[in-house]
Amino acid sequence: MTQALLILTNIAIILLLGLLCTIISKKLNISNVLLLIILGVILKAITYKNQSVFEFTPSFLISISILALVMITFDGSSRLKLKEVDAFSNDALKLVMMFIITSIIFVGFFTNLLFYETFSFETIILSIIFAVVVIGTDPSAVFSMLKSKTNKVVEFLQIEAIINTPIVVLIPFILLDFIAEAKTSSIIEGIVEQIVPFFRQIVVGIGAGVIIGIIVFKAMKKVYSHQLSPLGVITAAILSYILAENLGGNGVLSVATMGLFFGSIYVKRKSHLQEFSSMLSNALEIFVFVLTGFLISFKLNPGFIFKSLILFAVLVLARKLSLYLTLRKKGYNSKEQTFMALNMPKGLPVAVVAFSLSVKNISQLGIILDLLLAFIVYSLILSTIIDRYSKKFIKIELEN
Repeated sequence: MTQALLILTNIAIILLLGLLCTIISKKLNISNVLLLIILGVILKAITYKNQSVFEFTPSFLISISILALVMITFDGSSRLKLKEVDAFSNDALKLVMMFIITSIIFVGFFTNLLFYETFSFETIILSIIFAVVVIGTDPSAVFSMLKSKTNKVVEFLQIEAIINTPIVVLIPFILLDFIAEAKTSSIIEGIVEQIVPFFRQIVVGIGAGVIIGIIVFKAMKKVYSHQLSPLGVITAAILSYILAENLGGNGVLSVATMGLFFGSIYVKRKSHLQEFSSMLSNALEIFVFVLTGFLISFKLNPGFIFKSLILFAVLVLARKLSLYLTLRKKGYNSKEQTFMALNMPKGLPVAVVAFSLSVKNISQLGIILDLLLAFIVYSLILSTIIDRYSKKFIKIELEN
């Protein structure tokens, strides 16, 4: 009982301080994510009798981060209309694919060169994992300042974030399975054995989202309960994730599909349901980003910071190249492309991957984890600065 009370007290304190950080960030007109991570670093450093005051088990951290990812993915995708997705999805998908290729080529190469200093099978795969994860962008962080405004660039980045989130969460763990398979079989056999699971995750993920969406939201077309309908939405999102994962699909893709389904059909009091899911998402987001700060353990080593900043610059250049190759004939000018290249904060999806990787027992994975956490911080600082001067890059229209 005492241990349970202590955990609840820690959660309450984290949420309270996180709420204060969020209020401060709104006053400063910046994203709250960076302040929350800094808060986590500070709380982790608090000790009593040589023991950390705020301490949680790895399974608890991963469970909370997955729940937050489910709710935030649903909340973001449910606010999009299929017309908007159709208008931008093709170009956004092309950008994601191009960014993956350029990131693997350039970021993957320099990760191996700067931090492993040797090219072995395992270090190459780990470098590719890192290169794929860091393409992820977080819509909740990107649009903290622009949420009351609209622009085709902002809408494009929203669609891109929804598309790249399942990829960021999915591919790293397929590659980790590939490492494990390669130790017991040939490389070719390992590749072949991962092809079917990859496509199964996509097909089953989409299918599970559609099935849950049809069952739950068709019923909610006619019936609305002030007490039960919000709970039904939350339960549907969680069930969608669980069903997909248990059937071998991708849970994040399932939730995103169900969210798009919810946003595109008639449901009684939809705006109230979306407001409730947004409130829950905000609370979970605060908690997860504070806990992300608990993972930051790399020392302020000048050598690490210098090399990681070089690697981050390589990532920005790879994104700029990807944007140019994908959108040069799509009506986006150089300023808009520069805004998109610099505005790519690493948020919840990357944090969830970092939590999940932190419990893996792979000898050289620690470097990747440290780099992921460093890139979260770097990208949030850069995005905060760029959002501050967004009017110099894109034309903003106030929403009615």
